[in-house]
Amino acid sequence: MADLPGTRVAQVSGDQLLRAGTAVGSNYRAACRARSGADFRSKLAVVEEEADESLYWLELLAASRVATDKRLPGLLKEADELVAIFTASRKTARIHGRLPH
Repeated sequence: MADLPGTRVAQVSGDQLLRAGTAVGSNYRAACRARSGADFRSKLAVVEEEADESLYWLELLAASRVATDKRLPGLLKEADELVAIFTASRKTARIHGRLPH
């Protein structure tokens, strides 16, 4: 996304989005290295939470009109799709109770 304005609200929201967004990747990597099915499901739950938090910050930036980048609708859609994917993956892992490897 393009640079956010220099306002305090924009910077704090952008920082939170950066933290949550990068946490999705790092926690997914940890989930892929899980030692058990329970460990995988637990770590995948964190991935889902961080993805949902990323979506929240994007929605907040859009609703407050702090971010007006033309790519924002696509980012919102992609973030929503990722939350849905991680939610479905976690449910599948819970049903099957084993690692996906």
